[in-house]
Amino acid sequence: DRSSLARSQDTKDRRSRHCPYLDTINRSVLDFDFEKLCSISLSHINVYACLICGKYFQGRGLKSHAYTHSVQFAHHVFLNLHTLKFYCLPDNYEIIDSSLEDITYVLKPTFTKQHISALDKHGKLYRAYDGTTYLPGIVGLNNIKANDYANVVLQALSNVPPLRNYFLEEENYRSIRRPPGDIMFLLVQRFGELMRKLWNPRNFKAHVSPHEMLQAVVLCSKKTFQITKQGDAVDFLSWFLNALHGALGGTKKKTSIVTKAFQGTMRIFSKKLPHPDLPAEEKEALLQTEEYQEQMLESTFLYLTLDLPTAPLYKDEKEQLIIPQVPLFNILAKFNGITEKEYKTYKENFLKRFQLTKLPPYLIFCIKRFTKNNFFVEKNPTIVNFPITAQESGTNFRTCR
Repeated sequence: DRSSLARSQDTKDRRSRHCPYLDTINRSVLDFDFEKLCSISLSHINVYACLICGKYFQGRGLKSHAYTHSVQFAHHVFLNLHTLKFYCLPDNYEIIDSSLEDITYVLKPTFTKQHISALDKHGKLYRAYDGTTYLPGIVGLNNIKANDYANVVLQALSNVPPLRNYFLEEENYRSIRRPPGDIMFLLVQRFGELMRKLWNPRNFKAHVSPHEMLQAVVLCSKKTFQITKQGDAVDFLSWFLNALHGALGGTKKKTSIVTKAFQGTMRIFSKKLPHPDLPAEEKEALLQTEEYQEQMLESTFLYLTLDLPTAPLYKDEKEQLIIPQVPLFNILAKFNGITEKEYKTYKENFLKRFQLTKLPPYLIFCIKRFTKNNFFVEKNPTIVNFPITAQESGTNFRTCR
């Protein structure tokens, strides 16, 4: 009995290590960016990827969809998307072969501390399986339908070193405890997966589809931001940073990697203005009351919104519209603590000025180009000139440090 058991075990081991179907694997059709659903039953449970055609199927038992597919189309090599184990169907034995390690790495890239620390030291180009060269981190995100507004934000955030380094190591956030039934942590998991795919030096293709990430965004934002409908990139950035901060266990007092990287502080000075139609004497009297005195509020921010000067209405002598240019520091004057601007609400007017008191390690500027009126959305084409050297920008921000 022992000898027959050992013989059968040896046969199984030989089959596992010498599968005759490994040369049928087609790496060019493998795409693990999409949701891990069976293409027939639409189930998340026990899903396998066919490594010959790239489709997902459930189970590997006699009546399972993967088994039926293997018999019907003679596709024999499958990968369990959860356990990362390879199987040969319909024979139903595990395949053990080191040549398949590149496939599991594409499905679930991992980064060591040494690898992460070396990311910024050299800009080495890598060659994908399809032959295209790419720089990890500088990788295109597919526009599935109308999600380009989210793609620009995700790509920008993926190149902020502290945020990138935090999400490249899953151990940093795996142990964070969330209340039962909380769906917001899905946002953290999907963003981490996307970050690792963007920085993967062994990709099969030089672009990534953010499908799973965007599905988490649709779910967690309760369909405020969608894949099929254009949204505002600044609105998405604001929601995403705050949602990520909350999902990582951050509060107003408790910090997270988001606030450590992007949160600064400012003073907001606001003064209520009397109604312009009031008589001069009444205005003077109101300005003396406490309600109309300047109030100061300490506030935090994750990004700064910059206003552009109004675009010219008239054409120049050559009958062409002039596209004005403005230096970045001119529009940053809004935050120097001196420049005042009037803000109108439905009932009241306020005069406000802003003073930066603490700058974050990474400062996000959102330049407000679009204005809505009663008829349409208008874009301001003004060109903003950025400083070329670090010395130029350093002298202007030194007072805020």
